[in-house]
Amino acid sequence: KLKKFLHGREQMAKGELPLDWSAAEALAFASLAAQDVRIRMSGQDSERGTFSHRHAVLHDYETGEKYFSLQHVPGSTAPIDIINSPLSETGVLGFEYGYSLACPDALVLWEAQFGDFWNVAQPIVDQFIASGEDKWQQLSGLVLLLPHGFEGAGPEHSSARLERFLWLAAEDNIQVVYPTTPAQYFHCLRRQALRSWRKPLAVMTPKSLLRHPKVISSLDELSSGGFQRVLPDTTVSAREVKRILLCSGKVYYDLAQHREETKREDVAIIRLEQLYPLRHELLERALENYREGAPVFWVQEEPANMGAWNFMRIQFGEKLFGRFPFNGIAREISATPATGSAKRHKQEQTEIIQRAFGEKA
Repeated sequence: KLKKFLHGREQMAKGELPLDWSAAEALAFASLAAQDVRIRMSGQDSERGTFSHRHAVLHDYETGEKYFSLQHVPGSTAPIDIINSPLSETGVLGFEYGYSLACPDALVLWEAQFGDFWNVAQPIVDQFIASGEDKWQQLSGLVLLLPHGFEGAGPEHSSARLERFLWLAAEDNIQVVYPTTPAQYFHCLRRQALRSWRKPLAVMTPKSLLRHPKVISSLDELSSGGFQRVLPDTTVSAREVKRILLCSGKVYYDLAQHREETKREDVAIIRLEQLYPLRHELLERALENYREGAPVFWVQEEPANMGAWNFMRIQFGEKLFGRFPFNGIAREISATPATGSAKRHKQEQTEIIQRAFGEKA
């Protein structure tokens, strides 16, 4: 498995294969190390990656010796540490928050094994990460990597509770992103480290998309450009569009696949990559060429009382920019984030996609 993984990385470096999510992350870390930026990541399985996608630290199974390639970036003098932490989220996240204050020039990251594992550490987010600047003028650039996405794995392994971060978002206190491509993730991490100011960053990261054949980027997309808060739809003609879908993250690929299969060129899909701070003018620019009155739907995997839908409704009301009727498509309201039945999950997911395309009321 490791041999295949490393051979794939070699092919990506040569441009023979496109970059996947973990390769883009490794290149973000390596390029920052080359600029002498200190990097520290901790999490319950961060060395290998919960989904066997990172393999940042290799272990010799005969001698126990470790090899950490990122500590050998040519010309770098900045330390890089990726550490497997204890299963004690409150203590670990509290420590990393303190580390980010003591070492503001470093890129400090905490990774949850699954997104909702920060439930146990919510007091740290509420009392310190989201409010520390307002209460004490303490600036933190701490990054939270939170695997998120509904894939039939049940309520404990689906949701990073995106809505909780959006409830806490005010006065530019935090950043909340849900990137859909390796290049977007690469530029987001570099932006976080190289900015001259510090704000906490919550990233909804993938699970199944780590190996999705469409979740790829080229070396050119990493070497140029930057993080895009809104990704417009460049694949359809605005004049033909009768229905506009807004979304973030994993559900985009389900929507795009259905559009391709049904050849629906009258549906546009726009991705909101950064949910907070939300730049209204960028979204308005992405919508400017569509005909007035075309219905816009916010599409999410989460139940209607979770996810970003209520946040978006508060932001825009029943009409987007006075031009587009605005409604939401989501799972039914629920006391838990997701069903524990894989069969029921598939039924719900199919229903969301059909409703998004107007195929089901």
